[in-house]
Order: sequence, then C-alpha cells, then structure tokens
Amino acid sequence: MRILVLANFGMGLYNFRKELLKELIKNNHEVFISLPKDEYKPKLEEIGCEFIDTPVSRRGTNPITDFKLFMNYKKIIKEIKPDIVLTYTIKPNVYGGLACRVTKTPCIVNITGLGTAVENGGVLQRITLYLYRISLKKVNCVFFQNEENKKTLIKSKAIVGKNMVLPGSGVNLEHYNLMEYPKPQVVNFLFISRIMKEKGIDQYLEAASYLKQKYSNVNFHIVGFCESEYKNKLTNMQDKGVIEYHGKQSDVKRFYEISHCTVHPSYYPEGMSNVLLESAACGRPIITTNRSGCGEVVDEGVNGYKVKPENSNDLIEKMEKFLNLSYETKVKMGLSGRRKVEIQFNRRTVIDTYLAEIHNITER
Repeated sequence: MRILVLANFGMGLYNFRKELLKELIKNNHEVFISLPKDEYKPKLEEIGCEFIDTPVSRRGTNPITDFKLFMNYKKIIKEIKPDIVLTYTIKPNVYGGLACRVTKTPCIVNITGLGTAVENGGVLQRITLYLYRISLKKVNCVFFQNEENKKTLIKSKAIVGKNMVLPGSGVNLEHYNLMEYPKPQVVNFLFISRIMKEKGIDQYLEAASYLKQKYSNVNFHIVGFCESEYKNKLTNMQDKGVIEYHGKQSDVKRFYEISHCTVHPSYYPEGMSNVLLESAACGRPIITTNRSGCGEVVDEGVNGYKVKPENSNDLIEKMEKFLNLSYETKVKMGLSGRRKVEIQFNRRTVIDTYLAEIHNITER
C-alpha cells in the first residue's frame, strides 16, 4: 500500500511515531511523509520514508495560509494516490481531514490535544470546532489520547463515526529503560518542556526559589527550548544558583538518569504528556497537574503526586513532601511508575492498534 502521513514537525513524528513508520515499511508499504523540512528529514528518510516538504504554520491563524495548506494537501493526495492517510496534530488533522473528504481518501486522525484555541473559548473556539466538524465528518477513525478530548469533540458533534482512546503515543520501553535510581545525597528535580507559561514554568520557578532557600541538598534542572519572554529570567536565576538551565536537548535520557523526580506542572491542553511517560518508564517519580493528559500517568502517592494547575503553593507542598520521603520510598515510587507504563502505556499497543485499523479500512 501507499501510506501518506501528515504532520507539522519532524521531531514529534520521529520521536513518537518512528516505530510505527518502521513497522509499516517493514510490511512493504510505501510511506510518504508531508511536513516542513527540518533537521529530522534525514533521520526519517534513513528509516525509509519518502519526504515531501510542506510548509505548515503551526500557530498561525491566517485563513489564506491555512487555505493554501488545504490546497497543498489536496494536490499531494491527488499526486501520490495513497491508499490511506494518517494525520497528527491540529492543522494536519483539520486540513488533511478535509482534503481526504474532498478526494474520498481513507483517513485516520490522531487528536494529540485540542490546543489553546478550543481551551480558551470565544470566537476562535467556535471556528476551530466548526472546522473539526466539517473535516472529521467522513474520516474512517479518530484516535484520541485522553477521554476529555473525546468527550469535548463528541459533545460538539465533530465526531460521528468510529473513535477510540489510545494510551497517548505510548512509550518505547526498550529505549526508555528502567534506570538505576540516583544516590540520595542531593535531590535533583527535573523540568523538561518548552519554556512557556502554559507548561507551568512560573510555578516551577517559584517552587525552586522557595525550596532552594530552605534546603541545601536540592537542585532544580530545566531542559527545553526557551520562549523569548523567559530568557532573562532563567539567566538571572541561574546566575544566582537557583536553577540549572541546560537549553534545548535532542536526547533527554541523560537528564532522566540524574533526576530523582520529574516535575511537569503543565496546564496546557495536552493529549498525553510524553515527558511523564518517559520519566515513569525510566523509574522516576513524577509530580504533575490533575489535568487530562497529565493526571492519567499518576496514581496519587504511589508513583507521584498531582497538583492543582497554576497553584505554586500546592506544587511547593508536594515537592517538599517528596523531599522528606525516605530514599527507599522514592525508589519504590519510581518502580511503581515503571510497572504502570508497562501495563497501560506500552507503545507496542499503539502500533498494533494502528496496524489493525489500517487493515480493517483498506480491506473493506
């Protein structure tokens, strides 16, 4: 078969879907990927994908640019004539789904999160939900990464056909293997994310400032691309010795190795947090918000703690509670997280579900 994959950036496709792509290629399917050219293009080509450079304005709201994307997708589909199209993230889902509807091409959509447009309400929310309704009406199957996203789109009547909830993108349990827990002399907290307000960076920095003054045996690490509004703040706090900022990293495994606990106080409308899945797979306790896409990875008090979104005091309380646990309890928490992802979030489950659904659709 010819399979076309629509996405908005190479890093996400390579880091979270490459096992599926490899499986499809292994089964003698031709796999075409359409996304903007970036540093992951050679990596995706190396595993056997055929690359189509397709500009996607990930956060833009210009209707002319979005219409060009729809026309681009329609042109690509007509040229390649895929047997099925797989789409990921908001714009490929909406405009790729619409192009598949117009060209009558089988399509599987993956809702990796509804984004701030739906979250914040108002005119933009109504427009986005309308676009979902017209683009997803005829798709063959919609995969969700959490129940709340599913309920939202069903309530808005955007989804009328087959749908199911996957365990996020799952986690590769071999790559993110169970690591030896770090020694107890100094406790390392770890924040991995794009440095932006909705990811809870303000709450993490407030917690770091408070706890660094109170405890001498604690460090606060930050990894991720920094939005311009936070650059000076991170530099100043690093100069004062409150945090250690490591910038954007292509491989975060070495940071999981030193971490005693991953802190992810996000209130961004996540699909399912990959950072939390990876951390738990490595045997690291986690502290995160009780929001959909984050809270599902935590069994309270077993492998971590949940906090209220945008609540620095609650975060400080839970981080301090973790600090005061015995070393043995922290290790036990990490092992509990590993068992949880082995049972509930194995990426193999996601791959098998995709393969089965592709088979069901193309054999009709």
